[in-house]
Amino acid sequence: MSDQNYSYYEALNSGDTTTDFDFFKPSIGDKPPTIMQVLPALNSGGVERGTIEISKALVSSGWKSVVLSNGGSMVKELTNSGGVHVNLDIGSKNPLNWPNNYLRLKEAVYQYDVSLIHARSRMPAWLSLNVAKSTDTPFMTTFHGRHNDTNLLKKFYNSVMTRGQRTIAISKYIASEITQRYPIHPKQLSIIPRGVDTEYFNRKTVSEERINKLKANWKIPENIPIVMLPGRVSRWKGHELLIESLANLKDQLFFCVIVGPFDGKEKFKSKIEYLIRAHSLCSKVRFVGDCSDMAAAYSLADIVISASLDPEPFGRTIIEAQAMGNIVLASNHGGAAESIIEGKTGWLFEPCNSAALSDSLKNALTLNEHKRSIISDNAQAHIKEKFSTQLMCMRTLSVYSEILNLK
Repeated sequence: MSDQNYSYYEALNSGDTTTDFDFFKPSIGDKPPTIMQVLPALNSGGVERGTIEISKALVSSGWKSVVLSNGGSMVKELTNSGGVHVNLDIGSKNPLNWPNNYLRLKEAVYQYDVSLIHARSRMPAWLSLNVAKSTDTPFMTTFHGRHNDTNLLKKFYNSVMTRGQRTIAISKYIASEITQRYPIHPKQLSIIPRGVDTEYFNRKTVSEERINKLKANWKIPENIPIVMLPGRVSRWKGHELLIESLANLKDQLFFCVIVGPFDGKEKFKSKIEYLIRAHSLCSKVRFVGDCSDMAAAYSLADIVISASLDPEPFGRTIIEAQAMGNIVLASNHGGAAESIIEGKTGWLFEPCNSAALSDSLKNALTLNEHKRSIISDNAQAHIKEKFSTQLMCMRTLSVYSEILNLK
């Protein structure tokens, strides 16, 4: 570690704003720590993206990164950036697989001389906890969402996420849910919000060619405010609420794109399309499916909406859109309420209230250019200061350092 005799948090509080990943580099002659992250798979998703980001940060800090999962589309990105991947169906809930998975996980801990195991999902966490105990390896978790505990058995199953030396909650909302349900000591719980790559999600780095390509593919009209609802098509994401709200604004000029995969939700998508037709919104609302270039998608949008009916554990699209300078409207609950500064970087509306969303949307659509520019600048500065990927990684590495008692 660096010769400084304080944690990253202390460095931050002391005003040391120049701190970067060099802060965590091992001193010459010191053995680099090896962190093993464990999760079911490495396909697209917030949990998976965070795993890759932490792996890159570990490598940048001179540490070693090992990720154990059942593989997926993001493995190549992991290995190309210096991480090691161990393939194992660690998320299997079939009891017949558990003994073999336990033994293979234990072998990997010894093979890579793992200093700390970081579990990001419940089934992998149970196996990791037992391996950690048998190998005397520090163990910690990240609580990524609110897990239902409708009975004692489920509550016990979920409790594994609080059984390590430290539990990371991705928002104050999730931290509150944890403390209400489990007997966890405050010092055992760390709140580390998810981060956004402010270099990738930056209007200045998105070419006109990328934006125009999406405009053409999605048949976006010119010279009209674009409203966007990003996220997987699902009932709780508030698609019905949005259509009801737009139906109250037919006299307003706008075009709405619904961005996100709907595989497995075709029936629900058909219901939304029926509502669009019933409200005579066919010329104003369009499903465009999944998008592999969200930075370009946000670039062509003016207003981004998060209309979730249930509280978001965090709400990654909300910080992505703010990083891009979009006007963001979100349901006033869960993690969304923590990442928007009301009236300064966006607006929060009463959850599940279509009239409230209509009012917020009308307000956003009628903003003059000067006010829109101020909010856009505020949003970008807010995310860069509070929710960057680097900040999230630095905070996580500081937790690793504290558990390993590194100075």
